[in-house]
Amino acid sequence: MGTAERRRTPEQSVAERSAERRGREAPDRDVPAQRRAGAGAGSERSADHRPLWVEEPARRYRMPDPVRTAAVRAVLIIAVTLIQAMVAFLCTMAEAWPAFPMVISSVVSTVVATWAVVDVWVTRQVWKQRYGVVSEPSSTARSLRRERRAHRRQERAASREQARIRRRGGAGQLSHP
Repeated sequence: MGTAERRRTPEQSVAERSAERRGREAPDRDVPAQRRAGAGAGSERSADHRPLWVEEPARRYRMPDPVRTAAVRAVLIIAVTLIQAMVAFLCTMAEAWPAFPMVISSVVSTVVATWAVVDVWVTRQVWKQRYGVVSEPSSTARSLRRERRAHRRQERAASREQARIRRRGGAGQLSHP
């Protein structure tokens, strides 16, 4: 999918895009499908085969790899914590001996799960700061780039000035070393 197509997809509804694709891919239902000559009925698909679903482009961009890794880790830890909490509750209700250790481990797991969620948030913020969000005017990366460009511009101007002074044979210098 090209950039122009990607830009026009939010304006089109899902139904319009699906209908447009169906019009391109599938033949008319009133016209019987023609099979290739010499092909067996089971060896190839018929020409009127339609897929069960039509893939739509994602509306949001994919998460960066470090953020996605942290998010998956957090979801797994939260799932284990919920299972531990449920086992602790059931053991407490049944007055079974593992109730106390399960409650203690559930409390510890809750702390770890909270830490995992904070890790996702911090990883996301660090990634945004490090690689920049160009669409935001207050982006940290943009201001850093602007400062670096200004610094390089000043260095180039100073080196040009020094080269000009050298070409004149030292004229313009206030003192000689």
